Amino acid sequence: MEKVLLGDCLDILPTFETQSIDLIYLDPPFFTNTVQKLKTRDGSKEFSYSDIWKSHEEYANFLHKRLKELKRVLKNDGSIFVHCDKNSTHIVKTLLDDIFGLKQFQSEIIWYYKRWSNSKKGLLPSHQTIYFYSKTKDFKFKTIYNDYSETTNIDQILQRRVRDKNGKTVYAKDNNGNTINSDIKKGVPLNDVWEIPYLNPKAKERVGYPTQKPILLLERIIDIASHEGDTILDPFCGSGTTLVAGKLNNRKVIGIDKSEEAINLTKSRLNNPIKSESNLLKKGKQAYQNVSAMVEKLLHDIEYVPVQRNSGIDAILKTTYKNSPILIRIQKENETLEDAIKALNKAVNIKNSKKSFLVRTNDIKSLFEHDNENSNIEIINSTIYEINKLLSKVTC
Repeated sequence: MEKVLLGDCLDILPTFETQSIDLIYLDPPFFTNTVQKLKTRDGSKEFSYSDIWKSHEEYANFLHKRLKELKRVLKNDGSIFVHCDKNSTHIVKTLLDDIFGLKQFQSEIIWYYKRWSNSKKGLLPSHQTIYFYSKTKDFKFKTIYNDYSETTNIDQILQRRVRDKNGKTVYAKDNNGNTINSDIKKGVPLNDVWEIPYLNPKAKERVGYPTQKPILLLERIIDIASHEGDTILDPFCGSGTTLVAGKLNNRKVIGIDKSEEAINLTKSRLNNPIKSESNLLKKGKQAYQNVSAMVEKLLHDIEYVPVQRNSGIDAILKTTYKNSPILIRIQKENETLEDAIKALNKAVNIKNSKKSFLVRTNDIKSLFEHDNENSNIEIINSTIYEINKLLSKVTC
């Protein structure tokens, strides 16, 4: 089932049956007091909506009326997730405590991401908040497990732990004082800080709608708080990400928005769901941290930025030369000097570097040798290379 309804949710929700929705996610206006605008990638269309309010009271009253109605339509085993940022967290939390009750507060989820920004003076904002409340204590919830931290003590994995009479966690022991082994370990339960990449400007699922969230974020909420076949409601559906995520995960979906453009966009996305995968989440950070130990050893006393995904560069110095980047490449273990020069030379030309360095580590020769014709590249010998060169003379 897919329903996309045009109008103010405050007018439409009264037509819903009481306790008819399993999960609610809403990304309401953030009290930014600006008009949110964004163009599509090809620049052919601009989406916008007003987030301007006369006062905190007006904004709070707007949300209060709608949250009350959302509570009515939510099933007793259902949950609500309310997305907000630094401008509105204090207002939203107070409203949710009042309407759902402090005892039904489950989590303050921090969605953490990295974005480039020409930020004004101060700390770079890199997170948003999602408040998770249930309607009752008997709410649906699926525990997701992550891998243990690299620093986790092996005993914590292998040995069962219990709480003593003082509530302190201790290793369980049998009547003879022997430590009891744990059952099969599933990992560490998902915590309330979620590192999910912000939508890349070139992501296929990006549609140019202001405040568009990644499908991966909504899928996690859907996964932990609903079952297949459940009905999910987004009363401020915007570009329709919640509905797309729900459809991709076999849920019934209902979206409401008072913008006709948003409704049309949502319907279009539902007809052709596109989801961008995150290699960061699939492979983990370690997959990108492929700067070799050789690079770290050779540059450990130099201020540099490691380059993780570039076939020609291993590092960029933090200083510059004539307003151009200084690129560094370390000759690989089985790489000829000519091949190393060729790889770095390509990067030098693309990045318009006026001074870069190739660190020679071996004397492997190419079948077709050629001189370094790029004067912007200087070849310097590593300590390893120099020592091996001297040793070869001594042993001759």
